[in-house]
Amino acid sequence: MSKVSIKLPNSLHKQLRECANAEGTSIDQLIGSAVAEKLAALLSPEYLETRAKRASRKTFEAALRTVPDVEPLEFDRLPNQALQQKAAQRSKRRKLGRQASGGR
Repeated sequence: MSKVSIKLPNSLHKQLRECANAEGTSIDQLIGSAVAEKLAALLSPEYLETRAKRASRKTFEAALRTVPDVEPLEFDRLPNQALQQKAAQRSKRRKLGRQASGGR
């Protein structure tokens, strides 16, 4: 663990203390989780950019081929009729694409 000393306005420190009490945690734990959340938000674009650079169309299509081409269960269907029609059209295009590529 590292020790960090920070200066806060009295009003912010008061709110911090009240929130920590309401959460049943210490000020240190609340600050630690707040910093972790902020870092996650700041680092997400870099993480996603790094992952995107490693991506390949070939790997993506290979993963898609492992997904069964079946109708979704009722609870997993799109709620809007127009969206359902678009999804059905995409499914038909995928089937035609597979047939044209030799059934893969």
